[in-house]
Amino acid sequence: MQKEFKRYTVTSALPYANGPLHIGHIAGAYLPADTYVRYLRGKGKEVAYVCGSDEHGAAITLRAKKENTTPQAIIDKYHQINKDTFKRFGISFDMYHRTSKKIHHKTSQEFFLNLYEKGEFTEKESEQFYDEEYKQFLADRYVTGTCPKCSHPAAYGDQCEKCGTSLNATDLINPISTLSGKTPVLKTTKHWYLPLDKYQPWLEKWLIEGKKGEWKSNVFGQCSSWLKEGLQPRAMTRDLDWGVDVPLPHAEGKKLYVWLDAPIGYISATKDWAKDNDKNWEEYWKKQDNPADDSCLIHFIGKDNIVFHCIIFPAILHAHGEYILPENVPANEFLNLEGEKISTSRNWAVWLHEYLDEFPGKEDELRYVLTSIAPETKDSEFTWKDYQARVNNELVAIFGNFVNRAVVLTHKYFGGHLPAATLQGEDEAVIKELAAFPAKIAESIEKYRFREALAHLMDLARLGNKYLADTEPWKLIKTDEKRTATILNVALQIAANLSILCEPFLPRTAEKIATMLNMDGEKWDEAGSANILLAGQNIEKPALLFEKIEDKLVEEQVEKLKATEANKPVKVEDVEISPQKAEVTFDDFMKMDIRTGTILEAEAVPKSNKLLKFKVDTGVDTRTILSGIAKHYSPEEMIGKQVTVLMNLAPRAIMGIESQGMILMAEDHDGKLRLIQPNEVTQNGMGIS
Repeated sequence: MQKEFKRYTVTSALPYANGPLHIGHIAGAYLPADTYVRYLRGKGKEVAYVCGSDEHGAAITLRAKKENTTPQAIIDKYHQINKDTFKRFGISFDMYHRTSKKIHHKTSQEFFLNLYEKGEFTEKESEQFYDEEYKQFLADRYVTGTCPKCSHPAAYGDQCEKCGTSLNATDLINPISTLSGKTPVLKTTKHWYLPLDKYQPWLEKWLIEGKKGEWKSNVFGQCSSWLKEGLQPRAMTRDLDWGVDVPLPHAEGKKLYVWLDAPIGYISATKDWAKDNDKNWEEYWKKQDNPADDSCLIHFIGKDNIVFHCIIFPAILHAHGEYILPENVPANEFLNLEGEKISTSRNWAVWLHEYLDEFPGKEDELRYVLTSIAPETKDSEFTWKDYQARVNNELVAIFGNFVNRAVVLTHKYFGGHLPAATLQGEDEAVIKELAAFPAKIAESIEKYRFREALAHLMDLARLGNKYLADTEPWKLIKTDEKRTATILNVALQIAANLSILCEPFLPRTAEKIATMLNMDGEKWDEAGSANILLAGQNIEKPALLFEKIEDKLVEEQVEKLKATEANKPVKVEDVEISPQKAEVTFDDFMKMDIRTGTILEAEAVPKSNKLLKFKVDTGVDTRTILSGIAKHYSPEEMIGKQVTVLMNLAPRAIMGIESQGMILMAEDHDGKLRLIQPNEVTQNGMGIS
């Protein structure tokens, strides 16, 4: 069992407020944390579970650009969507915060000033990427390129999401600006750096010596690798127009680095929660006079955030000096979907808010499946067929079936009142087994082995099923009512234990069982007993805990995935095809210069319901092209698309605007225009022949 603490500060990674939540997010950082927190509360522990929207950084501005709106509009929209979705799913945050709030900006700036005044930062000029077309320095996420470690061609400027390596934008091979699609230049700028190399000896002692054997192997391995390579100073400020201002008089136009600002969001969230709940936030974050009174800090994250929570944020807390450090960072790997990586850009995802709409009342079913396949030390996979099988064969056939039979038989034979028990050897053996389950489940939870803990819980349901199958009370009732009474008493005591022990995993199911059995809010430490329910107490009428998932539902979800716009093949119907045009010579064809290009900007042409005006990067220049596709595509969905361009078509003035080429399209039988695009993304300017 883990060390006992007076109180617990538990965090889940702050999701970017730039899009909705999918099941990969939930399986990574939120469901395991919620399970752990519910367990702690069931044990009577004092807990602050905080999270919130990360509303700064390049991800927000990139989304705003994509949706042709403002960063403020983006964060307002997705903060509310995600906050509501978490609540509907049952993630039990004490505070779901926003990093755009004044209390967060103030807290982050105070943190920065504390380190600045101590001389912890190194102020220096360096060369950083600059987009000459957009005339701005590029934040890490505005630069993509080839990872120098694993050669993944689409690594970001701060991290490669394929191999997990933390990067600087200047590390990338063949860097490209996501704004213009062009190679950025290096330009001198001034920033404040945290000298991580200075803290390496301390980090090695704290982490390598202090956490070995305690932290998960995937987390410890990544941290060890990073330290082995040697830490380098990291800029804690950025040249941006969105974020927390650097609180220095000579830092105009500078913002705090999002990985300085974001984790401090845990602290500002705790401050906000404490203010509204008559608590002292410092007890949850700062070192106490007596170390035994320190809070236990646990960060739940996905593997892409390991370096920031295990290296950079601890170094920042250590440099400040007044704060506790994380006891554990149980990061999960990635959850894949139907044989592929989850991709938000391709809409290859199961969106949580859509699941809640389409599977009303089945929150616990998804919690169960995601926990049972949790990517705890390696990537795992969600499939709809597996979802169906686990719900039908485990929740319905084992867990739900046991509780339902016990309640139904009690109503049938004893009028819905718990009969008294006269125990025999067979019953005592089952009760002895029952008594061991709370400790087994607790030990697995405290080691962050939630899959293992859930398996133990299901073994308790199996124990109850086997007990009923072996004793056959439906047969005994004809000859031995007293023995039947004992069997049903023991079975319902097992069901009561299931209610207590399943609450961290299946909170709505726990509540349903407790209501049926007229339980009185029993907590974790009361589990393991066969005396939770009292003889004679009323048992409510049975209610189904789970329902079978039919084939049709699963088929609909699979088809929905396949039919997303980004994945579905174009259906070609048998229609009359126009005849071939007159022959041309090869020399005539070779006169046409057709190349790949990327649309940088798109807008409607005033006074035209047909034309869109594009700014296209052709690899050799950036040119204006008009296209009559406004009835088929919106400007917003065209931005960023790679297209084929007829380059050497003579310029032509259309509605007073010179169009310098043609974007090639195909026309369906019904008049629908479709883009002719490269099958794979290629460099702009590549010739098509």
